[in-house]
Amino acid sequence: MSISLDHLLIFGLGYSAGAIAERLKGRFKMVSATTRSPEKADAIAAGGLHPILFDGESCTEELADAIGRATHIVHSIAPKDGVDPVLAHCRRPLENADNLRWLGYLSTVGVYGDHGGAWVDEMTPPKPVSKRSVARLTAERAWLDFGKARSVAIAVLRLSGIYGPGRNALIKVADGTSRRLVKPGQVFNRIHRDDIATAAGLALTAAARGVFNITDDEPAPPQDVVAFAHELAGVSPPPELDFEKVELTPMARSFYGENKRVSNAKSKAELAMAYTWPDYRTALAAMWADGSWR
Repeated sequence: MSISLDHLLIFGLGYSAGAIAERLKGRFKMVSATTRSPEKADAIAAGGLHPILFDGESCTEELADAIGRATHIVHSIAPKDGVDPVLAHCRRPLENADNLRWLGYLSTVGVYGDHGGAWVDEMTPPKPVSKRSVARLTAERAWLDFGKARSVAIAVLRLSGIYGPGRNALIKVADGTSRRLVKPGQVFNRIHRDDIATAAGLALTAAARGVFNITDDEPAPPQDVVAFAHELAGVSPPPELDFEKVELTPMARSFYGENKRVSNAKSKAELAMAYTWPDYRTALAAMWADGSWR
């Protein structure tokens, strides 16, 4: 039987955090979620959550009050200009948040940088390459330091490439934008958003501390994912393209500059995490079968 908790505050109700909110809202007496958009606030309220406007530049009285009442926080807002907006603008309410028992920070496996395809785990020293990953690592360390200073449990969940309903390779098959880029030896890990929600719930329940990789079992070449999606849809895959000869945005190209295999063993051992979608084939096949890929 689930235990009713008090107040969950979610900073940034995006794709992953939305799944976390849906998974956990029945366990809390109240779930609040921030958004920049007044229009989105109406949708949040319609979904049974309490919306709070947060522009990332100032902490309103309403937000400060929510922080003060929160027993648990999930933070999914990316750094802006290298700065974590929650710590930058809400530090005082956080330092006075006497009810706070746990905070989960959604980060990225990008903080590990490039390892030439070798395996990495939570003991691997981070060496981020991109500015966004450098900022994430800075934010991780700031939150872990905050937890130590306040004696609050802080869990950093490092996520690999996120996919799920409405955000997956089958979408590109349907709209005709699939490309099979090939860079020899390149692999990526992935994570279904439902598994992110499961991991967050387990970490919250256990008041877990420290860093956890939340990622699938199978780092795989990106062109294999594209080919499998086309196979499911019964559509011939596009031709393979040489990565070095294809025009890409700087951000897209930067992802291919990091090549590693990310271990999820710690999440299984310490969070008792059982991945519903341990590889892309299982997930894509299920989404294709039930139509949820759309």
